[in-house]
Amino acid sequence: MATALPKEFSASRRRTEPSSRSALALTKQRWLSPVLLLVLWELGSRGGLIPSRILAAPSTVAVTLSDLLVSGELPYNLLVSLGRASAGLGIGLVLGVVLALAAGLSKRGEAAIDPLVQIKRTIPTLALTPLFIIWFGIGEQPKILLIAFATVFPVYLNLFNGIRGVDVRLIEAARTLGLSRTEIVTQIVLPGAMPSLLVGLRYALGVAVLVLVVAEQINATAGLGALINHARDFMQTDVIVVCVMVYAVLGLTADWFVRRIETKALAWRPSMVSA
Repeated sequence: MATALPKEFSASRRRTEPSSRSALALTKQRWLSPVLLLVLWELGSRGGLIPSRILAAPSTVAVTLSDLLVSGELPYNLLVSLGRASAGLGIGLVLGVVLALAAGLSKRGEAAIDPLVQIKRTIPTLALTPLFIIWFGIGEQPKILLIAFATVFPVYLNLFNGIRGVDVRLIEAARTLGLSRTEIVTQIVLPGAMPSLLVGLRYALGVAVLVLVVAEQINATAGLGALINHARDFMQTDVIVVCVMVYAVLGLTADWFVRRIETKALAWRPSMVSA
């Protein structure tokens, strides 16, 4: 004999099913405009409205992407670009963390460091490209140092604000329990500032990819920038579009990577647990 379901369960199920269908419908709608754009782009290219010298058709771009992958040209140049971005980001991350700790944990450190970092913030990084070329030549150094210079501030600003935003009552309680200054910093301040540091890292990753695009225009013999320069000289718009797509994927992948770190490192936060 069948058992009747509770009224609350039936009502909850009725509420859940429409919401699931609406979420699925919304997801389909979000894909509608990009797919429509690709279709119009393809039709415009095939109909002659968009000349190939102006912009290659999506089908041509797909074939070019496959050819570059099979030949190994794209993976090799992608690894070169990743090496530059990683080196620059690593330097910027270390400098940003060190400066933020020095300024955030000491009033004297803030007075000495924060004005200089704020001055650096007002200077457009890309405007320094000519000076970096004069100082460091046209090899790998200016490319890496431009990325490092651009990524220092997002890390510094967010970590500095995170350190200063730690609840003072937690620090006072730690002092009452007899914790040393080093223990307070490592067990109270840094864990409390970790969410801000990860936000700064997300911004820094986006900035690193952005500056990488420009830095690789400096006499690059390998990397995505070198592919773009070569394609520009021969008006290969399909190769340029492929490289632009790779840059976009790099940015999205970097953001996803930091989100995964947040999920693991901040599992103790209620918002992460509920998610």
